Amino acid sequence: MHRRWIAILSVSLALLVPGAFGQLHTKNVVLIVSDGLRWQEIFTGADAALINEKHGGIWESAEELRRKYWNDDPVKRRKLLFPFLWDVVVSRGQIYGNQSKGSVARVTNGMAFSYPGYNEMLTGRGDPRINSNEFGPNPNKTVFEWINGMSEFHGKVAVYGTWNVFKNIFNQPRSGLPMQVGWDLPAKETSQLSPRQELLNQFYRTTTPLDDEDVWDSFEQTALLDFLKPGAKPARGPSNRPRLLFVGYGETDNWAHSGRYDLVLESAHHVDEFVRQLWDTMQAMPEYRDQTTFIFTTDHGRGSGLEEWKEHGVEEKGSENIWLAVLGPDTSPAGEMSGHTPVTQSQIAATVAALLGQDWRQANPDAAPPLDRVMKRTAAARP
Repeated sequence: MHRRWIAILSVSLALLVPGAFGQLHTKNVVLIVSDGLRWQEIFTGADAALINEKHGGIWESAEELRRKYWNDDPVKRRKLLFPFLWDVVVSRGQIYGNQSKGSVARVTNGMAFSYPGYNEMLTGRGDPRINSNEFGPNPNKTVFEWINGMSEFHGKVAVYGTWNVFKNIFNQPRSGLPMQVGWDLPAKETSQLSPRQELLNQFYRTTTPLDDEDVWDSFEQTALLDFLKPGAKPARGPSNRPRLLFVGYGETDNWAHSGRYDLVLESAHHVDEFVRQLWDTMQAMPEYRDQTTFIFTTDHGRGSGLEEWKEHGVEEKGSENIWLAVLGPDTSPAGEMSGHTPVTQSQIAATVAALLGQDWRQANPDAAPPLDRVMKRTAAARP
């Protein structure tokens, strides 16, 4: 009996200690978040009940929207909306959160809106003190700040996000992380700007914003790809070759709050293309090729009714439900998961660290454990 319990304890510890996964091939991690993008669209595509003016607030013709994104088969329909996610990410990686198949992914912060969600995924636990998007600088150290404090990674961690509140979420004054967020100009104002950098700065200066907090996703994407492309001189931050990168897109949430389901679909489709562009760009670079893991998720869910889809929070049932996809050299191609123990947003922080060979829970014992199922492909098992 004694030996039996020792064996069980050994297996349990192996699931929680990064080194127990064997020699990981991942050298770089990219955490990508599409704000407020529902699991329903991820797994079943466009919602027929919302492709209309009455409930979906669409301006585009319903016929045109259906031509782009509708098929009676939900498997084909979701691929119309997210071709890269389903043709590449899921076929070569894993995705969680399809509740119709018994796969549950959820937040644990009890708030189900943005700042608490980002804090949870970046620190490994919810914090009841963070009860507003206007909370201010995050008192909690994120896994990004922690990783950046290590000599191996210092100066090789970066944050790109459309929302200016990321400055508070990552506590930029304390963390010192290089960030390109909100409407901040992507290139520092110097006499050495290239024509392309000056043009992008001009777009940032002269484009009418949807609001003062969020830049357009396409603007951020352009700045991000310019930052990463081979041979580029970094316009912001000490390095344009980050080992750990955060990318946050915001339009999927903004258009839902505006009641524009047509633009939710368009922006979700664009995010899928942006992730493809980012993957292709990094796979074309020797320092990233076949040694980079993408974690793609959302910060919260939303309601599921004809009006409730526009909002989220504890008042809107279902807002706690999210989805999470992983693609990388250490993640087995298990595809769409079903019937497993629920995964939580709080497991992302330790997973990011473990993929980089670090133990986040050693420094933060109250944090949730890593998602061991996304790191079971070791050197010996890799095909």
